[in-house]
Parts: sequence; structure tokens; C-alpha cells
Amino acid sequence: MTQAGPIGVLGGGAWGTALAQVLASGGSDVLLWARNGAVVGAINAHRENPAYLPGMRLSEHIRATDEMSDMREAGMLLVVTPAQHMRAILSRFSPEGQPLILCAKGIEAVTHKLMHQVAREAMPGSPVAVLSGPTFAHEVAAGLPTAVTLAAEEEALARLLADVLARPTLRPYASDDVVGAEIGGAVKNVLAIACGVVDGAGLGQNARAALIARGFAEMTRFGLALGARAETLAGLSGLGDLVLTCSSRRSRNFSLGKGLGEGRSAADLLADRRTVAEGAYTAPVLLEAARARGIDMPVTASVCALLSGEQGVNDVISALLARPLRAE
Repeated sequence: MTQAGPIGVLGGGAWGTALAQVLASGGSDVLLWARNGAVVGAINAHRENPAYLPGMRLSEHIRATDEMSDMREAGMLLVVTPAQHMRAILSRFSPEGQPLILCAKGIEAVTHKLMHQVAREAMPGSPVAVLSGPTFAHEVAAGLPTAVTLAAEEEALARLLADVLARPTLRPYASDDVVGAEIGGAVKNVLAIACGVVDGAGLGQNARAALIARGFAEMTRFGLALGARAETLAGLSGLGDLVLTCSSRRSRNFSLGKGLGEGRSAADLLADRRTVAEGAYTAPVLLEAARARGIDMPVTASVCALLSGEQGVNDVISALLARPLRAE
């Protein structure tokens, strides 16, 4: 696939900046849009994003802007905005037919739509792909090895885009299971909150391992009901991302859950955060969608009860432990 113009990145947070950095490492020109003018100024003047990726010297091939109209120069767009803001941001953009690679993980709260459905409505003239997998921004930016799923309904498009994005330390695996790639990325954020609760409440490693396994069962039930393939859910964008975010305090969702497990309120924790814990917004949408389909998701329900303040940590733990015994 011929790359016409720079690679565009919509979103100047840690993940957007990290993607810009790894793509620029291959010599590509990258145009990074950020809402925050201070972030734009720091990147262009000092080669650093101190607000979101401090201490990382950024490539000279990255140019930042806060003008959406500048992004029309880009040959393709990586959309790295928070899931709940994607529609509004894409709706500001005049469609030019550039391929969109969606890097947000979530379900739109108002419509219950996945990100690829939102993007198609906002920019109907653009081909859409989804990038998802086990990725911490600071590791990607530092050039540590990372593998991801790059999914498009036309697998030929996924392969072409993968060829453009591939770098020695960034390995995209092409897939045509867009729904599976999205479901894995969205559900794992909710389950990471639950694992953080286990850590914050001091319940031990046995409990966390059990929760990851039972959470993966929830992800699989929900994903299969929406048409995802089991092998996608067991791959990088599902199980791979689940293991990463449920095992590290670097995860925004895990750290939110840890605070809940320590007894802090969801309102206080969310008010404190510079970055978005997508799982907090995805959890109630996910639970509502699951119940509408008759899918049992007790871990998700427990996270929702904690986030809404309907139940405390001890009540949620007692309720999960009191569930009827059944065959696995």
C-alpha cells in the first residue's frame, strides 16, 4: 500500500504519542493532533510530551498540531481518542476517504455501538480497521517488542495496513474479525477493574488468577453472542490484552479498581484521573447489553455495583463467593 502524505494520529495522550513515536522510528512522517495547545507546543519545541509521556524524547519526524483541518494532509488516520468522544471528534473532520485505524477500546454509552460502527456513521466514506492488543504506551514508545491485532472486515485491507504500520518492534497480525477484536479490548477494561479490586482488597494471587479465568469466560460468552470468533477472543486482542491489564498497576483500569478495593469512592477516583479509565464507562453499557441477550456476566455486574456505589467491596466479594456451585 502506497503511503500518500504523513501518517495521522488523532489524540495526543500517552497512547497516541507512543504510536506516533514508534511509527516515526521507521522514518515515516507523522502528524499528531492534540486538543491541548500546551501539548502541541511542547512536542514541537522540546520533542517531549511531558503531560502524558514524560522523559521520552520524541522523533524529529513527528509534527504536532491542534488544527483539525491540518489532518487532511494525512494518508491514513490512527484514531486514538477516548471511546466516548470518538463520534464528536470524527464528526468535526471533513471526510476525505482516508483509512481509519481505530485504537480506542470501548462501547459508546448512548448507542451501545462498537467503535467501528460509530466511525462508519461519522465518516461513511472511509475504510475502517481496528488496532487492539496488549500494549502499554511507555513500552511501545521505548521500542520494546509489541504484537497487536489489526482487524478489518476485508482481510486484504488489514494486511495492507499491517504492512504500512509494521516496525521491527511493532508486529501487527491481520484479521477479518473486527467484532472479536473490539469485544476483547472493551471487555478486558472492565475485568481489569475487577482484578484491581482484588489487589486493593488484599485477596491474593489465587483470587486474581481465578478472576482472570472466569472473566475470560464472560468475555467469550458475550463475544460469541455478538458474532466474534473464539480464536480472536483467545488471541492478542482478547486473552493477551486481558492478561496484561489484569496483572499490572500501570493499567489505568487496574489502578482504578485497586482504589475501589482499598475503599475509596468511584467518584473521587475518577475525578482525580488525568487519563481515562475506559472500563468505568464501558461496564454499565456492557452489562445492559448482556442482560438484553440473556448472558450471565457476574464479574461485570459486580464492577457496576461498585462503580455506582450500590454495593461496597465486602458485599460484592461475599455475593460472588456465594454464587451456586456449578460445573465449569
